[in-house]
Amino acid sequence: MKRLSLTAWIFIAMVLGVALGAAFPEIGKADWMAAIANVFLRLLSSIIAPLIFGMLVSGIASTGSVKTMGRIGVKAIVYFEALTTVALFLGLGVVNLIQPGAGMKLEKTAGDLGLAQAPSLSGTLEHTFPASIIDAMARGDVLQIVVFAFLFGAACATIGLKAAPVVEFCKSLAEIMFQYTKYVMYLAPLGVGAAMAHTVGSNGSAVLLALGKLVLSLYAALIIFIVVVLGAVIWIVRIPLRPFIRAVRAPFVIAFSTASGQAALAPAIENLELMGVPKHIVSFVLPTGYSFNLDGSTLYLSMASMFIAQSAGIHLALSQQLLMMLTLMLTSKGVAGVPRAALVILAGTIHTFGLPSAGIAVLFGADALMDMARTAVNVLGNCLATVVVARWEGVKITR
Repeated sequence: MKRLSLTAWIFIAMVLGVALGAAFPEIGKADWMAAIANVFLRLLSSIIAPLIFGMLVSGIASTGSVKTMGRIGVKAIVYFEALTTVALFLGLGVVNLIQPGAGMKLEKTAGDLGLAQAPSLSGTLEHTFPASIIDAMARGDVLQIVVFAFLFGAACATIGLKAAPVVEFCKSLAEIMFQYTKYVMYLAPLGVGAAMAHTVGSNGSAVLLALGKLVLSLYAALIIFIVVVLGAVIWIVRIPLRPFIRAVRAPFVIAFSTASGQAALAPAIENLELMGVPKHIVSFVLPTGYSFNLDGSTLYLSMASMFIAQSAGIHLALSQQLLMMLTLMLTSKGVAGVPRAALVILAGTIHTFGLPSAGIAVLFGADALMDMARTAVNVLGNCLATVVVARWEGVKITR
């Protein structure tokens, strides 16, 4: 008999939690039920600081300076940042228009009470630069961790070989935290089941309606992004549509069905080379895009963060929303190959902006459905980016 996957157990736990909260709301609202969910959330929060630090420092140091990356690297990074910015703003626009979290009443847990409220623009600018990285990590202040990691990684890249032991340590730290994340995820069914029971017991069926609206809103936003944004890029750069569809069809389906961008990497490389994209462009742009060009993930993160704010009844001014989007764009680099890592990044960001961590556990219930779609769009966007850079280099794509 085939063993059930972790995703299947999460679905089962979600259904059982919903049923328990609906049938026995008093049990769902019990303190011990909330405590079980909070243990999982605390473990999830423990991942944030070391993962972000190790991932960003090793990533920045390994790319070197922009000059050494050359003409292709500059073009690729400019394209990556432009598209991910568009994805963030599209997600922000859709979630503000539809308001999927409205009507829920998420409450802060005991662990959230010491967190700062959503900061003002001037307050955030003043608070962005850390006086102590240890203090920033202890408080889970993602903005300060990101700033320190970027400066630290740039310094490592500048001095070269002398920094090699430190860079290797950061790479090892990131890998260790990925494994640590897998261990924490084994508790996800228990944490999600308890969180759903507590949330449904406290709020009734409103949480299910809100989650359904979020899933439908995300799929609608991703379809708009594919048709309008990526379609416009294909038209502007004059990429032949049928050969491109033939090349990306298999990687897209693999990414959607497995929710893993890494699983689609090999067929994507092979198909793009068969399409006529030079090997040196494919081998550089496509893997780099897995760190810098996460269109689906960034769009999801913008919607998920605002969903939690709406669910908690917290109003964020436009300046605060933009700061949160910038934080998500910076911290989301390099998470494409890590299952559920988008939720870890999201957890760190909502801590910084004073949003309740209970929203993460609620999102876990429907995350598998959303993960498949955002991963597939990540892969599609990276395949298109590779072809776009090839066209900018004067390569004719006819196959």
